[in-house]
Amino acid sequence: MIDKFDNNSYDRDAKTVSRDMRQFLQQIATGPALSKDLSATDARSGMEYILDGRADEVQAAIFLIALRMKRETIEELHGVLQALLARTKTIEVDVPDLIDIADPFDGYVRGVPIAPFLPPLLAACGVPTVSNGVSSMGPKYGITAHRVLGAAGCPVDLTPELAASLIADNDIGWSYVDQSQACPALYGLLELRTRIVKRPCLTTLEVLLGPMRAKRTHLMTGYVHKPYPPIYTELARVAGYSSAMVVRGIEGGVIPSLNQVSKYFSYQDEMPDEEMRLDPKAAGVISVTRTVPWPVDKERLESHDGLINYCVEQGLSALGGEAGPFREGLLYSASLCLLHLGRAPDWATARVCATKALDSGEGLARFQRATQQ
Repeated sequence: MIDKFDNNSYDRDAKTVSRDMRQFLQQIATGPALSKDLSATDARSGMEYILDGRADEVQAAIFLIALRMKRETIEELHGVLQALLARTKTIEVDVPDLIDIADPFDGYVRGVPIAPFLPPLLAACGVPTVSNGVSSMGPKYGITAHRVLGAAGCPVDLTPELAASLIADNDIGWSYVDQSQACPALYGLLELRTRIVKRPCLTTLEVLLGPMRAKRTHLMTGYVHKPYPPIYTELARVAGYSSAMVVRGIEGGVIPSLNQVSKYFSYQDEMPDEEMRLDPKAAGVISVTRTVPWPVDKERLESHDGLINYCVEQGLSALGGEAGPFREGLLYSASLCLLHLGRAPDWATARVCATKALDSGEGLARFQRATQQ
């Protein structure tokens, strides 16, 4: 351990960090033909230096860009993930099962996000749920769960301890945890990530940090590119999730297309990965659109805040029982979760359970109770 009052110790440590980062960059940033992969240990060390603010900012940026440009190996991802997990505040929640929803941290731009309103519906189905994110992130700078929930009056800056208390509350059963609270060291890199433009491996890994943990915690996240599902499932195991659902969803989110066949990959405990076809018709979904579209006269909303308020209106209407694609998206994803957890034997039974929770008003009631905290 470095003595805080020993300047020589700090100097020696700074030299070690500079030397190590230089070595790492010489391996990974020498072009497509000569670049070499890092060990998991070295990848973890490099990421630790960056998270702790000990690495030079230029070297930090090159480290992240070089890993992405040469394409990270699974060993490198393991190492970076371990560094992130070690700096994530993790709270145990006294519930048997917990679904951890990690929608795209950079938000939605092509349609109205549905997932921010999924946790209270799942809680109404008897499944405690947490969602994660940030207020705004590039490169999309889309509409995030943080912005939607905040505009609806939900607390979005809770400490992990307070979020855990809401999840454990039998009358609420859900909460949102912001990255700024769960992993401040990672959140502190937002500006650097904006400046380097390219999505670094952090985009892949930040959905796996799981600040809330129960006896069994189940990851639900999305993907766009085909190579990613087995990467997510392997890393979810490393992160300690009991199971995972990796959905090919709209804009890389957790809500599948409402009118086209999609798929998702999953695992349970030590069982191997499984691939499942997602057919909205088989799930009872009735929709002519892929997702909830923006209004034709979108320009009337005038601003980002106007779009967010529109999302809130749509979400609360759906929780209140209004028919339409927003309701279908909630029922589809809630049914998928119930099937995955073994709470329902088939799509029809799962949809009946989710519909009952929605039409009873319990989902909306749990949302409103959260706003009163």
